[in-house]
Amino acid sequence: QVQLVESGGGLVQAGGSLRLSCAASGRSFTTYTIGWFRQAPGKEREFVGAIRWGSGLTDYADSMKDRFAISRDNARTTVDLQMNNLKPEDTAVYYCAISPTFLARTSDEYNHWGQGTRVTVSS
Repeated sequence: QVQLVESGGGLVQAGGSLRLSCAASGRSFTTYTIGWFRQAPGKEREFVGAIRWGSGLTDYADSMKDRFAISRDNARTTVDLQMNNLKPEDTAVYYCAISPTFLARTSDEYNHWGQGTRVTVSS
């Protein structure tokens, strides 16, 4: 059974950094994409970025590619989201999810989701 567990969220001041982790288990993810999404209060879920597990290729939403970076650790079976220069508008619940589609960008292409981790950026 596929399981995704996010961690690393919390409260940070604007300009600070956070590193979120997504621990994945239950299958081999070599041919899968791990995506990060976020959902702010009152807003729709938004694509942040994704990584193809086997190749390590990444893709990001244009508005985040200069501040966010995704990496994977094969030994720990985790995918990390490094977020730098955080802004109050980055406040959201962040989710990781898996998709069989190469670097999928839409939430309906993802079929397993974690429970999310909350990030709050204070001004």
